[in-house]
Amino acid sequence: MKVEVLSTKGKGTGRNVELPAEVFGVEPNDHCIWLDVKHYRNSIRSGTHKTKERSEVVGSRRKIKKQKGTGTARAGNAQNPLFKGGGRIFGPKPRDYSFKLNKKVKRLARLSALSHRANDEAVMIVEDFTLENVKTKDFAAILKNLGVDAQKTLLVIKEKDNNVYLSARNLPKTKVMTAMGINTYSILDCKKIIFAEGAIDVLKERFSKN
Repeated sequence: MKVEVLSTKGKGTGRNVELPAEVFGVEPNDHCIWLDVKHYRNSIRSGTHKTKERSEVVGSRRKIKKQKGTGTARAGNAQNPLFKGGGRIFGPKPRDYSFKLNKKVKRLARLSALSHRANDEAVMIVEDFTLENVKTKDFAAILKNLGVDAQKTLLVIKEKDNNVYLSARNLPKTKVMTAMGINTYSILDCKKIIFAEGAIDVLKERFSKN
C-alpha cells in the first residue's frame, strides 16, 4: 500500500511511501489485540483500593450486650460488619493487576493493530520535521494544515524530540510517541495515526528483529 507524503503545510510533496507489508499487511488477530490492550490497561492500574476490615475499625472492643436473654441475635463488639460503622466483609485490598504476556503475542497484537489502521485508511505520513521552540500554537497549526486538528490523533516520530513532545502536551486530543514506544492501545485509541516519514523505517527495523 502506497501513502502520499505530506508536508507540514498539508501539501503533497510528490513522494509516496510504500507501507511495508510485514508491518501493515498482516492478517489481524483480534484476540491478541484484546490480550495486549488488557495487559496495557492492567499495568497502569494503581491498585490502591482499600477498605477497613473488622480488626482495623476504630472503636470499643467491649461486647455490646450479654450473650443470652435479650430476645435478639447475639453480637460481639461494635466492629461487627453487620453494624453501622463496623468493618467491611471481603472488601478490596491493594493488589497488582499486571500479568505476564508472551513477547510474540505482543508483537502480533501491534502488527494486527497497525494493519487494522491501514485497512481503515486511518494512516497518514508527514515529512520529518522539528520545532525550533516549544510552542503549542506552532504544533496546532501543523495539525490544522493536515486537517486533523478536530480529531483524536497519534503522531509517531522517528526518535525522541522534546520540542515536539512538549508542544503537543497541552493538546487534549493529540499524543506524540516514538516508533519504538508505540503500543497496541495507543494505536487503536485515535481516529488518525500520523507517521513521520522516518518512523516507517524504524518500525520496519523494529519488527524485523522479532
